Amino acid sequence: MKISMIRLCLLFLVLPTFAQSKPEQVKSDNGWKAGVASANITPTESIWMSGFGFRNKPSEGIRTDVWASALAIEDESGRRAVFIAVDNSGIRKDLSDAIRKKLKALYNISNEQVVINSSHTHSGPAASERWGRDDLQKEKIRKYVAMLENRIIEITGEALGSLQPVKIYAGNGVTRFQVNRRTNIQYKLHLQSKFNGPNDYAVPVIKVEKASGDILAILFGYACHASMLRDYKISGDYPAFARIELKKLYPGATSLFFQGAGGNQIGHPRNSVEDAMQAGKTLAAAVERVLSEPMKSLAPTLLTSYAEVNLESDQIPPSKDALQAIASSSTATDSARNRAQADLEKLGKGESLVATYPYPVQVWKLGELPVVTLGGEPVIEYAIGLKQIFGQETFVFGYSNDVMSYISTPLILNEGGYEGYSSPFSSYQVKGVKWALNTEALIMEEAMKLAKKVGVEMAPKSYSIP
Repeated sequence: MKISMIRLCLLFLVLPTFAQSKPEQVKSDNGWKAGVASANITPTESIWMSGFGFRNKPSEGIRTDVWASALAIEDESGRRAVFIAVDNSGIRKDLSDAIRKKLKALYNISNEQVVINSSHTHSGPAASERWGRDDLQKEKIRKYVAMLENRIIEITGEALGSLQPVKIYAGNGVTRFQVNRRTNIQYKLHLQSKFNGPNDYAVPVIKVEKASGDILAILFGYACHASMLRDYKISGDYPAFARIELKKLYPGATSLFFQGAGGNQIGHPRNSVEDAMQAGKTLAAAVERVLSEPMKSLAPTLLTSYAEVNLESDQIPPSKDALQAIASSSTATDSARNRAQADLEKLGKGESLVATYPYPVQVWKLGELPVVTLGGEPVIEYAIGLKQIFGQETFVFGYSNDVMSYISTPLILNEGGYEGYSSPFSSYQVKGVKWALNTEALIMEEAMKLAKKVGVEMAPKSYSIP
């Protein structure tokens, strides 16, 4: 596969050297330590669901429970990090910031040491009031979000408080039920004998093994929308069914699912419970295959990095006159009017309007394993590009720390369409404002800076074009 000109230019960037910060921790016993904890976050009452805009009523029952799980790890020098996996469509910046602020205050865990990943189930309870259609539903969502926040804080503390000596291994499996929805016609998939890419079929797996040899935790991922179920029953979609299968295979282990860069990937076949169960079993089988063969042992060293990149919109902020027109418009959406009114208040205070968004990028190094996490819903091209730079064994996760919109490439932004017109600036107007064409370049550049900071090297032959 040929590397795009933007990615090629990024590969030749000369980046400054950064010093790795070392949080003050107690030295460990010459090896990894880990702890894990989970909490059932299934709502106790009917609640509005997130993921599909066509739903016109709250949930009606439960198909599977939904969970939040935390895996805490500590290296031989006492450096710590926490993986947090949550069954919902996405956690937005306000909630993510609140959670991470409390984690810092309670456990001295900074933003660079924690990743909060959403499975992106389209059948989970809403975690933002914007999904509520009336005051009653919005109040139910507020109560649920408060519970969710508390549960995440609690399980993180439990995981950190239960650290024990472990060994950590990594490997990659393969499964192929993801289909690129931009290069194939969704409603004609059943008529096709082959599908167009690009795709990334990798199933990244981390095994955490106790001193006894028993498995403590399994962290696994896949890049595919968890949108196979479209009804009104709460569920974790195919990731939940995968965890159910893994529970049968490894009864004493906790499984955590991490969503990959699946912004333009959907599962096939889909739209039935049987389809979701099949996908879950298929994914679990891929994980089982990785766990059953020799995996790469990770040296007990951990380095973490995090930054927020100011991504830009493709338009300048609206003028004062334009904002006044939106704020008083009877055809604009509520979010557009609210955003316009808030910006008018900023202008009234003499503040400037800046059309940028703080986008989270994170790079960890576990032993020799690079782990890259991106916010929003990055399309599969990001995983492909990052693996071209850092190697095919790199773990790439999206939907992390802030799920604000799709994150597209210049090609998709120019083409438009569902993923191309998505951005956090869209509340200004009905059709939305797109990300600027330099979005991919800025994200990839930041990932390379952070990688250099923690000592992740470029893959051999990164500079060559096949």
